Amino acid sequence: MSEQETSVALPDFAVGAINLASARLGARAIYATDQFFAPLARMLKDDSPVFLPGEYDEHGKWMDGWESRRKRVPGHDWAIVRLAMPGRIRGFDVDTSHFTGNYPPQCSIEGCYMESGDPDENADWQEVLAQSDLGPDSHHYFEMDQDTRQKVFTHLRVHIYPDGGIARLRAYGSAYFNWDKVGDGEEVDLAYIFGGTHALHWSDAHYGHPDRTLAPGRGVNMGDGWETARRRGPGHDWMILKLGHPGIIRRIVVDTAHFKGNFPDTCMLLGANLPEQNDVFSPEELAASENWAPILDQTKLQADNIHEFSGASVNNIGPITHVRLAIFPDGGISRLRLYGVKA
Repeated sequence: MSEQETSVALPDFAVGAINLASARLGARAIYATDQFFAPLARMLKDDSPVFLPGEYDEHGKWMDGWESRRKRVPGHDWAIVRLAMPGRIRGFDVDTSHFTGNYPPQCSIEGCYMESGDPDENADWQEVLAQSDLGPDSHHYFEMDQDTRQKVFTHLRVHIYPDGGIARLRAYGSAYFNWDKVGDGEEVDLAYIFGGTHALHWSDAHYGHPDRTLAPGRGVNMGDGWETARRRGPGHDWMILKLGHPGIIRRIVVDTAHFKGNFPDTCMLLGANLPEQNDVFSPEELAASENWAPILDQTKLQADNIHEFSGASVNNIGPITHVRLAIFPDGGISRLRLYGVKA
């Protein structure tokens, strides 16, 4: 899940999913028929929308989302969004938070796949979400059927009828990566989010979501990573990842970039081969994960540092599908890299 930094309870289809329309991960606004009151790019922001009562700009009331002007001619407004990565969509959240007298009564969504570049007039658009009703100041969850879930898209075309504003669009799904292009024995980052790896469960994500540890590059600041609240009781914090492809881990990188007074004292990595495991773990399955096989024994960490583990310090437990990163007792990790070979 890319967005659990919100108090809104997410539907089941979002569990174990990432937000393919996340600006933080690379989603971009490509085109809008009209964005007079608020630009399309705001609709892709990762934080929750806000309302600023006294805030106005040269076009009128400042709104945190995409908003077109009142349409005075036939037709309706629409926009094109490039997803952060090619992916399969499980469902949408069309969020009209703070749009009360200016929300669109209906919307629909189409998708297309492009090997490269952005769509032109010859793009093969396919209906993903039929024209559906919207209401004011609300999250609207739409789950895809099984046929739609199998399709891979790189772009979305969002239609609003006839005009108005959407605060946020979340496209929950999974990244698509052609693992056939990775040769046997070729080293690859098995924890890369663009390869389909994503967080399923975690103990806490008060300051930053676990999926941020899987993003490209190094963290840009302390907010670009997974950070838990200060633990005041017994225990330790942890997260469980499902790998994009089963693999054998040979080298581990734990990066605490920008975490100086709040890095974990130690960390440990466990793994398991669970090809039939559901994304939603039962309490018993979560408890069992504490006893998965150790890949990296509990190891001391340092502030603002790249920690690389290889050779004898990485236990070869064979092919795995899931890992559990434990940090003791709490704190922040900027990036996690799990280099190895596909199994």
